[in-house]
Parts: sequence; structure tokens; C-alpha cells
Amino acid sequence: MEKALNYIENNKERFLSELFELLRIPSVSAQSEHKPDMKTCAEWLAAALVKAGADHAEVMPTEGNPVVFAERIIDPNAKTVMVYGHYDVMPVDPVDEWNTSPFEPEIRDGRIWCRGADDDKGQLFMHAKAFEAMCATETLPCNVKFLLEGEEEIGSPSLYKFCADNKEMLRADIILVSDTSMISMETPSITVGLRGLTYMEVEVTGPDKDLHSGLFGGAVANPANVLTRLVASLIDERGHVTIPGFYDDVRILSDEERRAFNETPFDEEAYKRSLDIDEVAGEEGFTTIERTGIRPSLDVNGIWGGYTEEGTKTVIPSKASAKISMRLVPDQDYKKIGELFERHFRAIAPKSVKVSVKFLHGGIPYVAPTDMPAYKAAEKAIVASFGKTPIPFYSGGSIPIISGFEQILGIKSLLIGFGLAEDAIHSPNESYGLNQFYKGLETIPLFYKYFAEK
Repeated sequence: MEKALNYIENNKERFLSELFELLRIPSVSAQSEHKPDMKTCAEWLAAALVKAGADHAEVMPTEGNPVVFAERIIDPNAKTVMVYGHYDVMPVDPVDEWNTSPFEPEIRDGRIWCRGADDDKGQLFMHAKAFEAMCATETLPCNVKFLLEGEEEIGSPSLYKFCADNKEMLRADIILVSDTSMISMETPSITVGLRGLTYMEVEVTGPDKDLHSGLFGGAVANPANVLTRLVASLIDERGHVTIPGFYDDVRILSDEERRAFNETPFDEEAYKRSLDIDEVAGEEGFTTIERTGIRPSLDVNGIWGGYTEEGTKTVIPSKASAKISMRLVPDQDYKKIGELFERHFRAIAPKSVKVSVKFLHGGIPYVAPTDMPAYKAAEKAIVASFGKTPIPFYSGGSIPIISGFEQILGIKSLLIGFGLAEDAIHSPNESYGLNQFYKGLETIPLFYKYFAEK
């Protein structure tokens, strides 16, 4: 792979320039106003993959945003790697907390600052450019397919059917994914577990219109007051989720398994400093890395109602709403958790208000074996590029479609991401270190080399 690595070194600046073109496209899947941008982004990627060396690339319609599919087949008998990534990004709100324009990439302090710089445009683009390097130097040892979607940040609602309808086209030996993080650049890791997800929206309605808080205050239920009480009651003082049945299917690790899990390097003081917090918090009886890796959780992702603009307006709001996500662990079922949540939320709501509960999206947890050939190849690649053996790591995040791939296509995924906690994905001022981008470019061709040898 020396030729491919030399090609990457000689084309670094061009790769960055092209990545910046991709980052400037505001492909926010959660907001309908960006629908045209989703198509623009998909078309840009398809063209880029053809230039990189794909035999062909297509922008394929789905019930939602389009999927980009591309492939290069060097030998029907060779192993096939399918690269999965997503070109949609999170909304940029709150905009006023960004230090730079969210969709105008800028290099500062050795980092690329832009929405999508890490999640997932920067990471998927590493694969496109590593692929280009192998094609250009005639060192590509495997067949390669690309499956790039535009709905991961909203739960991949269209991709499940797309996969079911295109099983033969998507046939592969492994799905290669860079949409995760490492422990650190000094302690490389490979993600072997992802939490599942159940995402709900609730609405509490009181009077049929906003009311004067002086004339009606104390006489009718205030939906915002009620909602905050209900939401607060979902977690008790021990950090325990109070929904009946929530923990029924949680897989319990043995003391030996927990000890092994906690051998992962973790500096809690540095963790707190990085977040500017004085104390960590969560479920009693578990360490911080256990809370984010092997235990489920519940969080309010947004809450609103009443008057929130400048100045004052003394009203009792007619409605108040919240978005609530629950991260799940093996063997929890996201649909069952959604049903338990709805049943409980309706049961605890007082008769003075009406409630609406909606399931928005979800997915089951994923666990990857460390003895599969792709993992061993990735391990060797990281040893070669980082000089250290990677640690198998359970991430607190979720990529619901990964379990979907296994169920629908029967293919395991290898999660070899190069993000870091400080990249602030989903937050204002998202960034991606240049050293991470380049280290990913260096590692990916090595993975292909070792995977082809297995």
C-alpha cells in the first residue's frame, strides 16, 4: 500500500479543498427547507465517487432523501467491502453560539470547523479519497461498494426498505463504517457496541388558548408546569428511569465482565474539565463509562412552550412539548420501550390536561464480534498506522441502521471511526482534527490490504 499512501501524501491539499466543497452544502435532513440541498449533496457525492474511480455511481430515489450507490468490481471472486456513511447533518441551532459560519469551513488550531466536519462528511470523505488513492495506484485489493444515505440523523426511515428491495445489489462481505469515535489518538479503539434508541415527542395541552397568567393563574393547570413535573419524574434521585418495565430486558454483566469493561483508560477529572462541569451524574452504582456504554438512559432533547422571545409576556401557555430520547442496551427492544413510555406517560398525567405521545424513530443495539476477519484486519491496520493495538470499545451513541443491515442483509459492520469527544458533534462549533482526517486516510488502505489477505 506504499503507492497509495504516497498518493495520499501528494494530494492532501486537494483532498481538503474538495472536502470543503462538500461541507458547504447545508444538507440538514431534519428541516424541510433543506430538501433541495439533500439532492444537491447526493449528486455531488455521486460525481465525486466516479472521479475517484467507481465503475458507476447512482443517485437512487427512496421514500425520503436519495441514496448514493457506487461500486467498483475488480474481480467477482474477490472480497467485497461496502462503505456506509451519511451525508445529512444535524441542524445548526443555536446559531449564535457558533464562532464561525456553520457551513463555511475554516481551519483553525489544526482543526476543520464546520457542521459535518466529523459527523459524517469528514469521515465518509476519508473513504472516498482512500478509495481514489487505491484506484489511482492500481492497488485496490477488494471490490468496493458505497452506500451513502441522507437520513441517518432522523433515524434512516427510508433505508430499511431500500435495503430490503436491493439485497443483491448490496451483497458484501463486510460493511465498513466511520461514524464513530476513538478513545483518543494516543489510545486508539474500535467500536464493538452501539446503544439502541427510542425517540419520542410529547405534547401537554391545557386551555384552548394562551391565558393571562394574572386572571387565570392558580385556577387552571399550566401545561408547562405539568410537563416539567412529568418529565422530572421520569428519572428518580438515584438516576434510575422510573418507567415500569424499562429495565426488564437489560442484559446484566457479571462482576468479571464489568471489571474488564472498566479497564478501558478513562480520566474522569479530564472528562469533567473538558465539559466544564464540577460533577458527573447518572445511575447510582455504575461508573461513567458504564453509564454510557452498558446501561440505558433517558434524556430530554428539547422542551418548549409559552413565550420565549425577548422581554415579557405573562401567559399560561395552551401547550407545552418535549422531545425525549432513550438510549438502549442489549436486549432491549426499541418498540417495546416506546410502548412502555407512552403507557406510563399517559398514566401519570393529571386529568387537568390532555397529552399526546408520538414515537418518532428508533433502532436496536448492535454488538460486533472481535474475532471476525474484518476486526482482525482493522486491528492490524491500526497497529501499523498508530503503533498501538486498539482497544475494543462500547459507544454510548446509536446508529440504528447498523442493526438493520444485519437483520435485512445478513452482513456485520465494522465500526472504525476516527472522531474524538472534543469534535463536539451535534453541537455548535463542530470540528474535526486534521491529524484525525489524515490518520484515517492512512489507516483505511491498510485495512483493505489486511482484509484481502484473510
